[in-house]
Amino acid sequence: MISAVTAAAVPVEAAPAGALLPVLTEISSFVWGPPLLILLVGTGLYMSILLRGLQFRRLPHALWLALVKRREEGAEGDISHFQALMTALAATVGTGNIVGVATAIGAGGPGALFWMWVTGLVGMATKYSEAVLGVRFRETDAAGEKSGGPMYYLKNGIRWKPVGKTLAVLFALFATVASFGIGNGVQSQGVASAIRESFGVPQWITGVVVAALVASVILGGIKSIGRFTGVFVPVMIVAYMGGASLIILLNLENVPEAFALVFRGAFSGTAAAGGVLGYGVMQAIRFGVARGTFSNESGLGTGGIAAAAAQTNEPVRQAMVSMTQTFIDTLVVCTFTGIVLLSTGAWLGEHDGANMTQLAFRTGLPGEWGGYIVAVSLSFFAFSTMLGWSYYGEKNLEFFLGRKAVLPYRLLFVAVVAVGATIQLDVVWLLSDIMNALMALPNLVGILLLSGLVVRETRSYFERYPDEARH
Repeated sequence: MISAVTAAAVPVEAAPAGALLPVLTEISSFVWGPPLLILLVGTGLYMSILLRGLQFRRLPHALWLALVKRREEGAEGDISHFQALMTALAATVGTGNIVGVATAIGAGGPGALFWMWVTGLVGMATKYSEAVLGVRFRETDAAGEKSGGPMYYLKNGIRWKPVGKTLAVLFALFATVASFGIGNGVQSQGVASAIRESFGVPQWITGVVVAALVASVILGGIKSIGRFTGVFVPVMIVAYMGGASLIILLNLENVPEAFALVFRGAFSGTAAAGGVLGYGVMQAIRFGVARGTFSNESGLGTGGIAAAAAQTNEPVRQAMVSMTQTFIDTLVVCTFTGIVLLSTGAWLGEHDGANMTQLAFRTGLPGEWGGYIVAVSLSFFAFSTMLGWSYYGEKNLEFFLGRKAVLPYRLLFVAVVAVGATIQLDVVWLLSDIMNALMALPNLVGILLLSGLVVRETRSYFERYPDEARH
């Protein structure tokens, strides 16, 4: 997912002057401050305890359901388990996995990677809860498609109806606005910039091409998105990890020390460059938690929207599949990026954000291949994020206006992709970042209020399927 992690890599001074930028910067810093981060991690920890560490005990079975079984035959829904997972991964495996990890390590030291892992591990319980509720309260729309997510489980699940409806409306509003920023314009601008810098292609040409590609996928709806992401996303992730794996192999003698830096930095801080630059434990925790959350979106509620489209008759079964998204995003992809940064020594330089990752890949691979891998990966990751977020925005707008709003939304989404490639979007970055935080608040309240239901659904499922309980 692209979010403030990418914006944080761009100096504020480089942004266009304007009275709105400082105000939005302050608001963004406030809403993404310690209270929200504590609530995000605390909710994940609370659900982990209530579910007795289900994300650890059931992970092998969950991965089998997601990657081997892939679908639930004869079940209601629009796309398979696997396609629902790939749609969620399309939205979350973004430049946060490339830029965000570099930003976290640059600002918080190697120990930040450890706290990204912690955030991912407890976030799996949050993602699981979102998916259970997303499927449990999903509805069938006028076109026969399934619609679900926080807007539905907040409205229909919370007993205090005025509270539930208010939270549902707020979530849908914030998510719709965010879809045009985090999920659209800034993604297109990121793709166009990366292609221009690496290959010299004018940004407007890239914008038109990307808009056409996005249109060819999203105009067909969730079934088209599911089919495409089911092929594109695995190839995208494997290709990026292949390049990262090669660098790690070429620097294998540095890998043990890289992991040692992570664990030392997590609990005692890390000094770099002969002690000139120091990273404290609190900085490691702060940036690790923040960037981990930005990367995997656990707690934002988007996982429940993708899960609701899956072909399943069992909310718990799809939820186990959905929680593997956080595992793959943070515990796998982000780890590969982090170890590349540390094993090549790129984190010790003066670069930050995408420049740090490009330096690491150029250092680790001969010639210009490393830079090309980062540029292409950034482009692919941003493109996939547009596909996932187009669906999230569509479902939230449909919650307000009904099915008649879907086609106009898709056409407007494509138009913004083309325009976004050629303009500076600093204000949009920050506004969308604020919307993401405001999405998380009603969703987390809903999860906490409905936590008992999540536990009961889980217990009922494993009582009915004792064989799966033993896996």
